[in-house]
Amino acid sequence: MATANPQRGYLLGLTAYIIWGLFPLYFKAIQDVPALEIIVHRALWSALFGAALLLVWKHPGWLRELRDNPKRFAVLAACGLLIACNWLVYVWAVNNGRMLEASLGYYINPLVNVLLGLLLLGERLRRLQWLAVGLAALGVAQQVWQVGSLPWVSLVLALTFGFYGLIRKQAPVAALPGLVVETWLLLPLALGWLLLNPSAMSSQAAFWDSSEALWLIAAGPITLVPLVCFNAAARHLPYTTLGFLQYIAPTLVLLLAVLVFGERFDPAKLLAFICIWAGLALYSVDAWLTLRKRG
Repeated sequence: MATANPQRGYLLGLTAYIIWGLFPLYFKAIQDVPALEIIVHRALWSALFGAALLLVWKHPGWLRELRDNPKRFAVLAACGLLIACNWLVYVWAVNNGRMLEASLGYYINPLVNVLLGLLLLGERLRRLQWLAVGLAALGVAQQVWQVGSLPWVSLVLALTFGFYGLIRKQAPVAALPGLVVETWLLLPLALGWLLLNPSAMSSQAAFWDSSEALWLIAAGPITLVPLVCFNAAARHLPYTTLGFLQYIAPTLVLLLAVLVFGERFDPAKLLAFICIWAGLALYSVDAWLTLRKRG
């Protein structure tokens, strides 16, 4: 961090999380395209745009390192499937009036990470962390009691992204090369889906004369640009600071859901969000106290 530039780090971090928070506007622009077809093209154009980006933004030795550790390809393939599942549920939620549940999922995600560390990595939770996870569980239980079913959109988004991060640690590849390889490994599935679905919207010649075709192509840079900003921000800011900034994205999704797209924020949902927000507040206080104690 000797050459760190906090001002640049904040700017890059804010850019990444604001783009992620505004993603629903992009997916609403192509809501007539089925969610699965959007994900197929997201993988396709991300792979192509990422390959071009790697030619410009050099990461010396990453391919040789992967060749020397072939097991990492299996790890990245698993990561690719998890992130594709995460994308699919998120796009479906946005285009089916479930943005509040998507927002709740990403609020839960940091607490899911803490829980996965306890269950799978043998980490010990501090007192405030236990309380934070308990409040998140209370919020989920409240939704089950009020609605009569699990908030599956929230849980799938939180769990897929949580396991994605957990598994990704097993393949220590830089952010951009890692994501590019993940999308490359999804290419056979994406191309196979297009070949097996000749009636798909994007398989029709007339589709490529429409504005929606340009929106689909834009999925590549829209996916990778915030990742590049995030990766660069991580070089200038402590990771704990980035952890606090991550609440920007679900907050923007929440505001878009209620203020722009008119989703109903009824008392039952509000109570669940209050439990999650209280848990996140405790989580943040614990992180700050721990950082302060370490000097």
